[in-house]
Amino acid sequence: MLVRDKKFYATFFKLSALMAAQNLLAFGVNLADNIMLGRYSETTLAAAAMVNQIQYLLQMISIAGIGAGTLVMVAQYWGKGETEPIRRIIALAAKFALSIGFVFFSITFILPQGVLSIFTNDVAVRAEGVQYIRIMCFTYLIFPLESLLVTSLRGIRVVLLGTAVSVVSLFTNILLNYILIYGNWGAPEMGIRGAAFATLISRAIELGIVLIYVCFFERKLRLKPLSFFKPDAYYLSDFIKVALPVMLSGASWGIGMMLQIVILGHMSQTIVAANSIAATVYQVLTSFSFGQVSSSNVIIGNTVGEGRLDLIKPYSRTLQLLYVLSGIATGLLLLLVRSFILDVYVLEAATRDLTYTFISLLTIVVVFASYQYPAASGIVLGGGNTKYPVIVETLFIWLCVLPLSALSAFVWDLPPVVTFMFLKADQFLKCIPNGIVVNRYRWVRILTREGEKK
Repeated sequence: MLVRDKKFYATFFKLSALMAAQNLLAFGVNLADNIMLGRYSETTLAAAAMVNQIQYLLQMISIAGIGAGTLVMVAQYWGKGETEPIRRIIALAAKFALSIGFVFFSITFILPQGVLSIFTNDVAVRAEGVQYIRIMCFTYLIFPLESLLVTSLRGIRVVLLGTAVSVVSLFTNILLNYILIYGNWGAPEMGIRGAAFATLISRAIELGIVLIYVCFFERKLRLKPLSFFKPDAYYLSDFIKVALPVMLSGASWGIGMMLQIVILGHMSQTIVAANSIAATVYQVLTSFSFGQVSSSNVIIGNTVGEGRLDLIKPYSRTLQLLYVLSGIATGLLLLLVRSFILDVYVLEAATRDLTYTFISLLTIVVVFASYQYPAASGIVLGGGNTKYPVIVETLFIWLCVLPLSALSAFVWDLPPVVTFMFLKADQFLKCIPNGIVVNRYRWVRILTREGEKK
């Protein structure tokens, strides 16, 4: 039976739209870099695509890992009406986020050549990538804390912050790209280094806005800056139990995506560039579909925290239908705009043709992805079961996608389009187990404590 309560739909679409806007704007930053570097040269585009996989891994650990785990706990405590645990859990998660960022910074700052040699054996692409990563590595100290705070506050339905920050970041990044990449307005022409500086400055502004809001204007929690550094291990075991599986899931997925780029990177620069464009366009146009993940986390998490377990079944059924409908709509939109998007880029004929083919295939992939990902990471994770996502992601990425795509590229020597489809095969296959697990309703976990130590 589907939900008939108009308030449910109003909440769902409001949260999804705001989170989609934030995702769209955040991906818009990547798209702006993608387009402006693509117009500069395909070599710089390919190099940036390589380095951005490191950012993607950090993003998966920070947002899909630490952030998602924190969000689930925050949503349940908010539904229960307790704010003190939320303050302490966010402060604890911030320490994890800062630690992860420092690890990424240290490795890429000390070993830029070694890190990039994993992705490609193209000397020209790697040389450009080293220039890019030497600057981009400083964003790894900023991004995890900012994304953690924005993501976790969604659990108390503070979603406009992320959207506002993303708007500022997008326009700042575009303006600085225009000035620094091409040497406009009297600035030196910096190429790929200009794009890196633009991103670093934009990230610093993002963090500044978030910290000012959280520490001085947020009235629900009243977080204090010193709490991010104050030792407090009371919720440590709870946090590790909930967040560690999600962090492993995010890391598994992020490393899997990196290895996919490694596979493509050892085929040709044309394939790397085509995949970079297709992937960025796909991310932008699926913003609403994947905005549903966080909105589902909030709705299901708040409902569990309130103790309204009678609403779980109708909510879950309705959400699944909405996932499918949004996936179909996104696929049709992608089909309609694919030619217009390619006209923005300056590409060789072979790269353009391959990109067009990749985007065409993604119009089908997105329908299945829009269901399976929110089902597992939205409903099941929102209900408190943080172990299932890591199991399903690990099994399909490491036992199916990566082996088949590697065999396709390096052993069977199949066309790039076939290898590309092997890389996306899990989006189809995960629909089966995710659909079964969601509709068995055995995933509800109560993550809150009955009382906390002050």
